[in-house]
Amino acid sequence: MKPIPPLTALRCFEAVARLGGVTLAARELHVTHSAVSQQIKVLEESMGVALFVREARGLRLTEEGRLYALDIRTALRDITEATRRAQARPQESELVVATLPSFAQHWLVPRLPSFRDAHPYYRVRLLTSLRVEDLREGACDVAIRMGQGHWPDVAQQKLFDDDIVAVAAPHFALAPNGRFPVSAEDVLACPLIASPDTPWGDWCRAAQVAEPAESAVVLSANDSNIVIGAVRMGQGIALERLSLVGPALARGELMQITDIRVPYRYPYWLVWQQREILSLRQQHFAQWIEGEVDAYLRENVSAVSPIRAL
Repeated sequence: MKPIPPLTALRCFEAVARLGGVTLAARELHVTHSAVSQQIKVLEESMGVALFVREARGLRLTEEGRLYALDIRTALRDITEATRRAQARPQESELVVATLPSFAQHWLVPRLPSFRDAHPYYRVRLLTSLRVEDLREGACDVAIRMGQGHWPDVAQQKLFDDDIVAVAAPHFALAPNGRFPVSAEDVLACPLIASPDTPWGDWCRAAQVAEPAESAVVLSANDSNIVIGAVRMGQGIALERLSLVGPALARGELMQITDIRVPYRYPYWLVWQQREILSLRQQHFAQWIEGEVDAYLRENVSAVSPIRAL
């Protein structure tokens, strides 16, 4: 097997081929012009192939050089991605949890101190994203997802069902009389903040009122953190998951309008890569979050009004 050319020489060659000159390649790689030229010479000599034609105006790729540059560019991209995945994989003392930004901020993070108290030898790293994390890449130990379950190639454990409620900031006022909205009819007379996951139809049917007109929605966002932030600013009324706004309701930072609660369509699930034996850190997290969910559900039942049937 012939030796692989030096990586430094390959990086210099790819940069020159892509950028069209040694000067630009040297600037991108933060090295001198002569260093890049020397690496190109080393590469051609080690391969025994002319990759460039030297002309008065600079270097021009040969046909062999052009084809080789395409292959090397792909190979360097693969090396970069493989390195990223290796660096992202959890270390022995690290627990990596992938979840939605809103669930992490409002439900998970406030409870994490008790996990660290029980398992101080783990460093917790959160991967927050609106996209579904591919567990096959091995970048996380466990993930918390919303959905109907039945995802292929992953093990899953249902955590809890959620409800949605109508909320507003305490200082929010219903124009033109300047009073706080208290009824379902009041809600529909206000500016509304919407998200794709919390449709107003279910709540309106439970409240026995007509669905709001499209013109009533003054803001729409696909991230509950944005929705809750806008509500806190007094920009309108929103439907939000009780798991996210419950602490703010308890502190008086948000107000629930009417006692109407309707089931949220997507339960929360704990999922992990399907394998015969869970790692110890996966077992520890699964046991911990199961206890936290039990405590949350007990508190939720005792702290809120009964759910009104649809």
